[in-house]
Amino acid sequence: MSKTTAGTPGHSTASHRPAGNSWRVVDIVVASVLAVAVGVIFWAWSAGYAGIAVLTAAFPPLGGLYGGGWLIAGVLGGLVIRKPGAALYCELLAAIVESLLGTHFGLTVLLSGLVQGLGAELGFALFRYRRFSLAVALIAGALAGVGMGLNDNVNYNAVWDGGWKALYLLFGALSGAVIAGLLSWLAVRGLARTGALGSLASRRAAAEPVL
Repeated sequence: MSKTTAGTPGHSTASHRPAGNSWRVVDIVVASVLAVAVGVIFWAWSAGYAGIAVLTAAFPPLGGLYGGGWLIAGVLGGLVIRKPGAALYCELLAAIVESLLGTHFGLTVLLSGLVQGLGAELGFALFRYRRFSLAVALIAGALAGVGMGLNDNVNYNAVWDGGWKALYLLFGALSGAVIAGLLSWLAVRGLARTGALGSLASRRAAAEPVL
């Protein structure tokens, strides 16, 4: 577990150093609960996509701006658990829950969850799982969005021209950064203030520097 740096009360090294990379039972339980809860959100988000498709029919790449809702699990899991594999585990499990609840996207959500989870995981891995600041959350969300964009361009948008595909990828990254990155970072800080993360490495997230 991380300890407060001597001489700097209120600032935890948790934003710079993980509390060991081995998963504990509590990490698995919390990650699973988070993933299942967000999986329900994924299901609801998918149900709302029909309306978004109508609104973006004239310019389909704008649909990428809606994608961030499907990227929350990976970023949130990575910020809360702060260990290798957390982002991928949470994003993939949430996708499994979404598929079990039933979605018109069918089992393709499992591939989406895998690719998006790997994108978020890469964001945390770039900082060796030692930093969990707002910037890192935004990067993890954006990379999850890139994963979503690449996957969708291959499986759903294959007939689009290159310009539309590039814009969809860009919009997906922006949506991932804002919806999955920013909102997840704010959520973790809020949870930390309540004491709900008391047994986790992220328990002092509310006191950590923004950058």
